[in-house]
Formats: sequence, C-alpha cells, structure tokens
Amino acid sequence: MKATMLAHIPLEAFRVFDAACRHMNFSRAGRELNITQAAVSRRIKGLEDHLGAQLFTRSGKNLALTPRGEKLFQRVRASLDYLEESLEPFRTGTGRSIALAASGSVSHLWLGSRLRDFARDNPDVAIHLATSDSPGDLASENNDLVILYSAGEHPRWTLTPLIAEELAPVASPDYLSRKGLEAAALVPADLASLDLIDYERFNANWISFRPWLERVAPETLRRMPRPHLTFSTYALVVDAAVSGDGVALGSLGLIADKLANGTLVRLGEASLVTGYGYHLGLPKFRSAPPEVLALHESLRTARPQP
Repeated sequence: MKATMLAHIPLEAFRVFDAACRHMNFSRAGRELNITQAAVSRRIKGLEDHLGAQLFTRSGKNLALTPRGEKLFQRVRASLDYLEESLEPFRTGTGRSIALAASGSVSHLWLGSRLRDFARDNPDVAIHLATSDSPGDLASENNDLVILYSAGEHPRWTLTPLIAEELAPVASPDYLSRKGLEAAALVPADLASLDLIDYERFNANWISFRPWLERVAPETLRRMPRPHLTFSTYALVVDAAVSGDGVALGSLGLIADKLANGTLVRLGEASLVTGYGYHLGLPKFRSAPPEVLALHESLRTARPQP
C-alpha cells in the first residue's frame, strides 16, 4: 500500500517540502531550488492532497509545521541525508576514493593526524577509514590500502615496514612527579612498586607486561604485582598513562608523537624489539591507482608530530 502511494507522488515534491521546512518560507525555498514561489506552493498543495493531510499552517506570511508535517519532515530529512551520504563517492566526478583499514589503536594513536595532513593536501580524494582489531577484516581485499601488525609477510598484500615494534615502560610527567621518580634512573625491578596499566592479549604475538619481563628481566617476575588497571584495547592503556594513572608498556614508534611532545616519558633504558611491527600493505594481485600510491608514500615517509 505504501509503495502504491509513493508511486503516485512525484519525488521532487519531497525535495520541495524539505526546502520549505528548512526555510519556513516558500519564496526562499523557491530561490534555493530555482523555481518560483508559486511553484513551491503548488507542489506543497499537491503533496498535501496526495497524503490527505495538512502539512503547514499559514498565518499571513508566517508558516508553521503541523504535527504530521513535523513528523514527515524528520523522515524526509533523514532519507535525503542518507541519499546524500550514499552519493559521496561520486561527488568529485573522478571516483577518487581510498578504502583504508587499520586497527583502532593505530588509527587513534598514529594515523589520524597524518590522514588530516594528506586530506588537506589532496582535497579531491575521499578517504574511507575502517577500524577493526580483526586480522581478517583488516586484510580484506575490499580495502585499497591496509596497515597490518605483522612480521613482514602476507599472502595477499605487499608489505612495507612502517613502525617497528620496540616496547618500553612509559608514564606521564605528572605521574613521575607525584611519585618522586626520575625516569632515566628506573630499571625493570622498580616496576613492582608502581601502578601498572596493562591490556588483554587477543593475539598470541602481542606483548603485555608479563611476557615483556620474561624476556627483559625474568628475575623480577616473582615480585611483579597484578596490574593496577587492565583495558580491552591498547589505545585506552595509552590514554590512561597520559592521564597520569600509572605506567604503560609503550610501543615507542606508535606513541612517537606523545614522546616527542613530552606527554609521555620513557622509563629507563630497558626495551624489547619484538621482530613484529606495523606494515603498510598494497594489494599483490591488482594495480593500485595513483591516489592510493600517493597516500602510501605520504604515510611511509611520515615523521613524528610534536
């Protein structure tokens, strides 16, 4: 029944109705749509006739929506917004868009500012960023460019090293000041008396505090306390450390911006190079268009941003 009603209503009438609702003035709605005020009035009257309901009340030059008109406007506006968003990839006329995938932590801690820089220099390229911690989602061939946590090989993606993984304890200057600690003098054994912030390992290759100590200072494991805080994502761990809640295990390349601007400080000299890291991936079995290669080069050559 709804389909039958819609089939008899010109779709242009909904655009006219939307403009009239936004301006609350038929003349201004007409100027936006390049039609006359009289044409707007006729289309609104025709829509009211089709629906069998009054959509506006008129008092002189003043317009107001009826309750049914207000309800219809909300739905028409939502439908037009959805259509506008669906047409976004076609806006430039060149189809220049990039589907990029990265983990939530990489996106939050490293990628965001660098994408803003690229977008500023390439305003005609639309970037669609998908964030996921699922290796399958990240490596989907629906993506044009990916950032993968890897040792450097993948069957479907040609990988270029982006951020080598080196792990070391970090904390905020505020936390160190409250505890009366000198960052450079700290050693792994000191961690037992500090507030550790850790995260849940959903990947066997991820390193949290306990496996880090097993490799760097195994003699300290017996004195290691339970973490003060444990989060489900690494980005939340870093945010908590920045807020002064304790000591996190910092992936030094991933948090290079925060180390450069002094938001976080490395503790001592002990660190672990895992052999893993974050790699930029281009498809092995299809050619990448120029805009994808341009973003690849922009990210590959990115430097810390204080």
